[in-house]
Amino acid sequence: MLAHLENEAALVAEAQAGNAGAFAALMGQYEGHVYRLALNITHNPQDAEDALQDAFLKAYTHLGEFRGDSRFSTWLVRIATNEALTKIRQRPPEGQASSSEWMGAEKEIPRPREIKDDNDDPEERYSKTELLEILSEAIESLDVSLRMVFVLRDIQSFSTADTARLLGLSDGAVKTRLMRARLKLRQRLNAWFKGGLTLD
Repeated sequence: MLAHLENEAALVAEAQAGNAGAFAALMGQYEGHVYRLALNITHNPQDAEDALQDAFLKAYTHLGEFRGDSRFSTWLVRIATNEALTKIRQRPPEGQASSSEWMGAEKEIPRPREIKDDNDDPEERYSKTELLEILSEAIESLDVSLRMVFVLRDIQSFSTADTARLLGLSDGAVKTRLMRARLKLRQRLNAWFKGGLTLD
């Protein structure tokens, strides 16, 4: 779940008044989250990095248009989502990175230190890694329209209402697409675990 800055509104006001340091503080807080969002959408580290940079640039140049009707972070995510979709539209069909590539890039983002599990042995860690790869392949197989909703709702933990606003959809459409995405993922995962599907 995205952690918001307590003084976000004050920083936004300072940034709108021309304080570059305040804008840098906002970007520093949300950079990792926006990158992971873009990576989940594009499945391509370079496209995700480009979407991140383009989103920050667009946010800076249009900062005066932010009216505070929503959180700044929500506004920024909307911009980043649009930029990530633009990267997908501009991509040649064969330009999509493999799941292992974008997963590797995601690991470079600092994460909170995990609490050590005394029962976590090498075999168990391997199983977890394998399961993550399976899940990633399944998510990548979704149509973009379904993947967008799934990423925002089930991975980024946005509410149905926020997801609808971000994607310009109705609440009903979000719920329908999320249900379809979950069903397709369940079917694909069931097929894999029953031995009817491979990652190759």
